[in-house]
Amino acid sequence: MKHHISRFTTGLLLAFLLAANPLSAQIRVLIVGGGGSHDFNRWYKQEDAATLEKGGLATVTYTDDPSTILSQLENTDVLMLSNNQPIKDSMTRKAIFAFADAGKGLVLAHASIWYNWRDWPTYNFKLVSGGSRSHEKYGPFTVTLNDTKHPVTKNVPKSFTLDDELYHYNADPAGPGIRVLATSKNEAGVSHPALFVVKHPKARIVGIALGHDAASHELEAYQTMLRNAVKWAARK
Repeated sequence: MKHHISRFTTGLLLAFLLAANPLSAQIRVLIVGGGGSHDFNRWYKQEDAATLEKGGLATVTYTDDPSTILSQLENTDVLMLSNNQPIKDSMTRKAIFAFADAGKGLVLAHASIWYNWRDWPTYNFKLVSGGSRSHEKYGPFTVTLNDTKHPVTKNVPKSFTLDDELYHYNADPAGPGIRVLATSKNEAGVSHPALFVVKHPKARIVGIALGHDAASHELEAYQTMLRNAVKWAARK
């Protein structure tokens, strides 16, 4: 009887510890990097992964091999694309769209909101709802929040300045549309979205135009924005 009670008590204790353990609630993030003009390993594999794993928010897997995406999507809550290298496999492309249609989360970071792939126009049309074809010369500019009430902008400063590539992101008027959360303004006073959510019918998709190098990834405002984006995309 004592042995039975001991096993029962141990079982309850174990269940309580598992429930209380933040690891059980961690968001599973797959970051895809790779391509040109950016140090993906340094800023996405290392810096952004550390930002997301801080405090047990997420467990991050990084890959710069697109052939591994397909096998990992089943165990992913949020797919974070930062790459500008091609994703050529048709099954992987279909799986990414199926991931979105299943209501999962996507974070499209910096290089991945570019018009990278002429042979995959549906990516920009349906998932990015537009894209960038140019950017300002690397240098300082100001980011200003347009929507301070959205969960992705929680605790982000209403305005901050950084050095980065100011992407000329433009929404496709025929696409699903976007909700602009923050804008970047150049010296001529022209603004472009710096942070936005795509009005996808099922998925939660966040676009982040910032992210060329350390000036973004090591900035507290960017880190807060990124963590918020992953939490919101994962419906946490």
